[in-house]
Order: sequence, then structure tokens, then C-alpha cells
Amino acid sequence: MEDSEIILASLSGEDKPGVTAALTAVLAKHNANILDIGQANIHHSLSLAIMFEARNAGEVIKDLLFKATEVGVIIRFSPISKEEYMRWVCLQGTKNRYIVTMLGRTLNPSQISAVAQISQKYKLNIEKIIRLTGRVPLETEERPSRSCIELAIRGSVDDVQQLKHDFMKLADEQGIDIAFQVESMYRRMRRLVCFDMDSTLIQTEVIDELAERAGVGEEVKAITESAMRGEIDFSESFRKRVSLLKGLDESVMKDIAENLPITEGMTRLIRILKKSGCKLAILSGGFTYFGNYLKEKYGFDYVYANELEIEDGKLTGNYVGDIVDGKRKAELLRLLAQVEKVDMRQTVAIGDGANDLPMLGIAGLGIAFHAKPKVKANAKQSLSTVGLDGILYFLGYRDSMLVGEE
Repeated sequence: MEDSEIILASLSGEDKPGVTAALTAVLAKHNANILDIGQANIHHSLSLAIMFEARNAGEVIKDLLFKATEVGVIIRFSPISKEEYMRWVCLQGTKNRYIVTMLGRTLNPSQISAVAQISQKYKLNIEKIIRLTGRVPLETEERPSRSCIELAIRGSVDDVQQLKHDFMKLADEQGIDIAFQVESMYRRMRRLVCFDMDSTLIQTEVIDELAERAGVGEEVKAITESAMRGEIDFSESFRKRVSLLKGLDESVMKDIAENLPITEGMTRLIRILKKSGCKLAILSGGFTYFGNYLKEKYGFDYVYANELEIEDGKLTGNYVGDIVDGKRKAELLRLLAQVEKVDMRQTVAIGDGANDLPMLGIAGLGIAFHAKPKVKANAKQSLSTVGLDGILYFLGYRDSMLVGEE
């Protein structure tokens, strides 16, 4: 508009129906052009900002003042020069948007302050903060078992890896989880989610359970832990462990399967992901027998794992086919993405061991779940303070979205 002025109107007051409608109606009456608008509320307290352009700015301001008094809100105005506005518009394409998710059993002011200080250190501006978990009751015993907020931040970062390192270090120090993601359409469009099984979907390593029944528990457990830490090659450790199971009765597997300790939040996570249309896969260095048991019970779409050789009802100490190791898990993730016609940026991978790092590295969102330090240090994101359903917050879900859907 020629001979127009740009005004920023900032409003605050009681949040009640009709405030936004009344004020924007004034702008419509004067044919004002809304350049930007944002609104938020906390406990019936409204904060609304409207940047508009108008020829008769004085008349618009006068009418807005009258209407604000009528609806019971406070309004103040700031003139914006066209040069200042154009500089602001030009910055839009040069600064990236990021999402920082803070998650823990509880969150306190010092933790939020520490995250804000790191953002400030990298000259990132916090544009919006929203709570993803439900409202907090005053009675301690009624409070939910987790707290999560999401920060939308904007800016240009020269060293993203160093920024992520700083957030991860802070998360370890504060005993919380901090996820750092580039904001894009893919973040809210995940379509393929691949899980490790042992110590991820279930709170045990099945091969250790089998070894206990075979009387070689301590020997196998030591090899398992060394492999998960990345100290020895997974395939080598797999062959050693399977060979020690020779002679174990096949019926033992059924008993173990029926008593698998399911990880906290797994059932809820799978139910919600399936409702949202995601394809779900188990990519495991464990065994097909147990993966198929979980598939039938919880509705996974794919299972790829290792098959134990059985003769005359006994384990032979050998396996059938190729070993599903770290390299194979990454290959399977790519293959499933092709089969499902899913962009790799729409994939999620979750695992706890060193053999999960290849698939965590290529997935759009790779999450180290309750993982060893080496795995956490090399993964894009980590989740250590809550159950598997904490992943929903990394995907942008709010508790309020899920009411009636679980």
C-alpha cells in the first residue's frame, strides 16, 4: 500500500471467546493488511500480537483502543518502519528453524534456563515454547510420570555438531533428555519406524535368557555386554554365544516368549504409531522366534532377525542364513523404505547397542534408547529418562492430541 504505515499491536488480558474476532473485525473494517499474527495463552491469560499495514493507521489505532477497552484487554502499539520490516522479512530465508525437545520425569527452571543459555551462546532466538505433556496437578501423588516442553528456535549455526554435543552434555549433567532437530515437514511425517528388539522393545537380551536355561548364563552375558559396548565384533560374538546353546530344548523358547518383560511405554507407543498409519518393523540381532511372537501380539508389519537351527527338538548351536548385524540392519532399513515408498527422511530407528548405530545413522530420526555411552555419543538423539513412548514427543505429539485415541 502506498502512503501506508506498519503497526505492531500487542495485546494482553483475560483469554475469553471473541477477543480475536472483535479485534480482527476492526482491521477488516479499515481494509488493513495483516502481515503477521501470533497468539498464546496460559491459564486464561491471553497474549496476542498482530502486525498490520494500513493507510489510515491513526483511525485504526483509535478503533482498536475502543474495542480493546470494550472486550477488556490491554493493547499497545509500536510503529515499524518499512526498512526495518524488509530487513526482518529478508532474514526469514537466511535463518534456520530448529526444534529442541526437553523431556524428563520432571523439569525444573534451572534446566530450562540452561537450555536457553546454550541457545543464547549460539545466537539462537527462542520463538515459541509449548508444553507437550498434560497440565500439572498441585497434588504431588497425582502428577504425571513425565514432563516435556518443545522450544522452536531460529538462527544460523556454524557448527551444528558442537551445538548438539553441548545439548547432550547438558542432558547428561541434568538427568534429562534433550533432542535437537531441524524443523522440516518430515519431522511430522514419519512413516516407517524400525526397532531393535532386545533391550529396546523388551527389557532383556533373549540370548542371555536362553543361556541361563542352558547353564552358560555368565559366559554368554559377558560376551553380550562386550558386543553391545562395541568392544568386539557383533557377528563374532553372535557365533560364540549361539554355539554355547547347543543341546537346549526347543520348548524353552515358548516359555521365555510368553514371559518377555515388555519395556515401559512400548504398548502405548506401538498402538499410537499404528493408528497414525506408520509401518513398524523389528530389525534384530536376536531371534526370529521371539520377533514373530511380538509381531503377532502387537501388530508389527515386518520382522528380520536370526533363525536358530533346530534338529529333533534341540538347538544345534548353529544358525540358519546370514547374521543380522549392524550393516544388515541398515540395509534392511533402506530396503523397507523402498518397499513402502518412504523417503529416508521419514524413517525412524530405535536401538540400544553398538550394532544399531548404522541404522540409527541413516534414519531420518535415529534414537539411542537407554543406550551405552558410546552409542549415545554417536547417535543423532537419545532417550534415557522415560519409557519408549517418550519417542512420541520427539515426533511432535502432545498428550492433548491423544485423548480418546489410546
